[in-house]
Amino acid sequence: MGTLDGKVAIITGGAGGIGVATARLYVQEGATVVLVDLSEPALEAAAREIGGAVSYIAADVTDDEQVRGFVQRTVTEHGRLDVLFANAGIEGVVSPIVDYPMDVFDRVIAVNLRGVYSSLRHGIPAMAASGGGSIIVTSSIAGLHGFPGLSAYVATKHGLVGLMRSAVLECADNGVRVNTIHPSPINTRMMRAIEEGAAPGAPQEAVKQFEAAIPTGRYGEPEEVGSLAVFLASDASRFITGATISIDGGMSVG
Repeated sequence: MGTLDGKVAIITGGAGGIGVATARLYVQEGATVVLVDLSEPALEAAAREIGGAVSYIAADVTDDEQVRGFVQRTVTEHGRLDVLFANAGIEGVVSPIVDYPMDVFDRVIAVNLRGVYSSLRHGIPAMAASGGGSIIVTSSIAGLHGFPGLSAYVATKHGLVGLMRSAVLECADNGVRVNTIHPSPINTRMMRAIEEGAAPGAPQEAVKQFEAAIPTGRYGEPEEVGSLAVFLASDASRFITGATISIDGGMSVG
């Protein structure tokens, strides 16, 4: 018997490294999973790789109507919504504030902050109608600290903490829990892009710098983030709401 038996979960950013790893663990624990991401071919490949009770919807989280649509479709097809893993995000570029392109800044805000806002806006009532559930928001170590060159990303990840805290108070009486998780560098495509941006042509130098800042001396793996997301989706975490949970090898205490 799995810890998520009978639960229906939406995972945005579902075709990325953390999304796929989490979906795999959710299915293993008995959940029905709906992956959401921009690319239908990537979603199809992810669903095929995961197997089991997983489907997908290609949608853009920056479009509020598309967010409403994938939440509504999930409830229509599966009867309920118990878990929302708001995991869609982009890194933008690595550049100082004075040189940061405004169009890139706007896109990072749209995906990382507005996209989560829309997901909560439509996910909360659907989840409350199902008797409550768990919303897990992927912030970052960058939601707790500043990092030079990543101003847009850092701003959005800090913003998610404020959004989560407001949602917790608004949902206190409807059974919906909301928490943020804060990964350090994780072995994903996003980190490859940040490494190259931080040290163009010499990304391994950036890797060394990041690893040196992590007390355990290594990046995390997507499955490790996924294991935390399983716990927060399960009834074992039913008294946890409003938490900012670091999963960072000790990086946040440095």
